[in-house]
Amino acid sequence: MPPTSDTPRTAAPAGEDKIVRRKLSDEVFDRLRAMITSGDLRPGDPMPSERDLMQRFGVGRPAVREALQSMQTMGLITISHGGRSRVNALSPDSVLDRVDEVAQILLSSAPDQLENLKEARRMFEMGMVRLAALRATEQDLFDLRRILDDQRGHLDDPRQFIEADLRFHARIAETTRNPIMAAVSASMLRWLLRYYTALLHWSGNEHKTLAEHEEILTLIGQKDPEGAVNAMRRHLDRSSEMYRYES
Repeated sequence: MPPTSDTPRTAAPAGEDKIVRRKLSDEVFDRLRAMITSGDLRPGDPMPSERDLMQRFGVGRPAVREALQSMQTMGLITISHGGRSRVNALSPDSVLDRVDEVAQILLSSAPDQLENLKEARRMFEMGMVRLAALRATEQDLFDLRRILDDQRGHLDDPRQFIEADLRFHARIAETTRNPIMAAVSASMLRWLLRYYTALLHWSGNEHKTLAEHEEILTLIGQKDPEGAVNAMRRHLDRSSEMYRYES
C-alpha cells in the first residue's frame, strides 16, 4: 500500500542525508587534477597563474594557494617561488618516493611491521624472480654477473658487500621489464636497509650469500622460473634473520 500522510515514516539514520560542504580549495584541486589527467596540462607545462585560476574558478587567492600546495605535497606539481609552477612527470619511482618518509616512521614506531615487511618482500621477490627468469636478456645476465663479481670483491668491506647485495636484487627487479615492480622493489629495499645494520658486525655468511646469488643467477640464465623461485625462497628464508629491529 502506498504511504499516506498518516503512514509513519522510518527515520533515516542520523547523518545519512547530511549535506557536506566541500572546501573551495578541494574543488580547485579537483579541477586542476582533471586538467592534468585529461592532458590539458602535460608534464613540464607551466601552471596557470594564481590570478588566472582565481578568475577561471571564481575563487579567492587562499583557495588557489591551498590547492596548489596540496598538489605539490602529492608530487603533482613543483611550486617555484619567483617563477611559474610546473607540472611534474609522474613515474612509479617518483610516486613511491613520496611515501618513503611515512613508511620509515611507520616501521620505526611499530616494530612488528618489520615482520610484515619481510613477509611481503619474500612473496614479492619470488614472483619477481619468476618473471626475471622468463624475460632476462644477455645484457641483464651480464649486469647481474658484474654486480655479483663486485660483491665478491668486497668480502672485507661489509658496507660495500651489503650495497652490492641490494643492487643485485634491484637489478633482478629491473629484469622483469615492469617499472612498477622495480619501483616497489627499490622502496622495500630502502625500508629494509635501516634494519640491515646488524650485518656490519656479522661475518661468516658472506660466502653463503654469494653461493645463493650465484645459484639464482644461474637459474635465471637457464630460463628456469621454478628453480629460480625455489632458490630465492631459500635465500630469503636464510637471510631473513639478518634484518632485526634494534631499539
